[in-house]
Amino acid sequence: MNISEETFTSWAQGPGKTEAERCDNAETAVRKAVAADDSLSKLDVSVFAQGSYKARTNVKNDSDVDICVRYNGAFFAEYPAGKTKEDFGNKDDHILRFDTFKNMVETALQNYFGKTAVARGNKAFDVHANTYRVDADVVPTFEHRRYTGNLNSDGSYHYLLGVAFNVDGGGQIKNWPQQTYDNGVARNDATGRSYKRVIRILKRLRNKMQEENVAGASNIASFLIECLVWNAPLKAFDQKTWTAIVRYVIADVWKPTQKDEDCSEWGEVNELKYLFRASQPWTRQQANQFLYAAWNHIGFE
Repeated sequence: MNISEETFTSWAQGPGKTEAERCDNAETAVRKAVAADDSLSKLDVSVFAQGSYKARTNVKNDSDVDICVRYNGAFFAEYPAGKTKEDFGNKDDHILRFDTFKNMVETALQNYFGKTAVARGNKAFDVHANTYRVDADVVPTFEHRRYTGNLNSDGSYHYLLGVAFNVDGGGQIKNWPQQTYDNGVARNDATGRSYKRVIRILKRLRNKMQEENVAGASNIASFLIECLVWNAPLKAFDQKTWTAIVRYVIADVWKPTQKDEDCSEWGEVNELKYLFRASQPWTRQQANQFLYAAWNHIGFE
């Protein structure tokens, strides 16, 4: 074994108090930036944490904060096959265009933090860290509504609520932060709080492998790791040691990722997006190679 049980125990822990406070400070600062802006403060805007920081699966020195700034006065919609917006009484008469809203968020962040502290990316704004806070990825979004075709008890049309945003240069990304969070909490409870600890172990293992230039760990997203652990069987978490749990999780997830057909129905933690489809920034092959490399790096036989 190249990695001891004691190391796994240490890796299972979340960031310390100081790191956690710097994460919280970053979220608070973004909220203040939105509230201080004359234009945004007049709109129906929700600011909330999402991702690994919200789920508490972030790890030390890898703890950027993902903050969603969602305008609730407009939405992107997804309809059942054969249906259009007219079938649901929707119109394209939003008060704001998405690109206008994103520009407004950029202005608010620059006015509050300073232009040199904010970098615009295709998807999000990077608010740079300082001694008081960690990096914050600020994602402007609209609501995303996936209409089911069913009716609520009051006769209104039922939809699943997520977020969506247009990427600079083209394309749109849809995410389901609340469903991801809720499912993660439920799985953590169902596994005696082992689920999130295993995620942290594998994230720290990935970081170690990257530091040592292990090819299989290159470009492995944190959320992909979370989703791979999500697709492990519950019995994997019944083992008595972290070494045994990690061994079981890697082995049981690695085998199906050898073939497309064996994991084609796997979902993200939210269970509303397929894990391995063309729209994802990763592939089944990448996941399989990472798991194989992780197994060997630990020294399992």
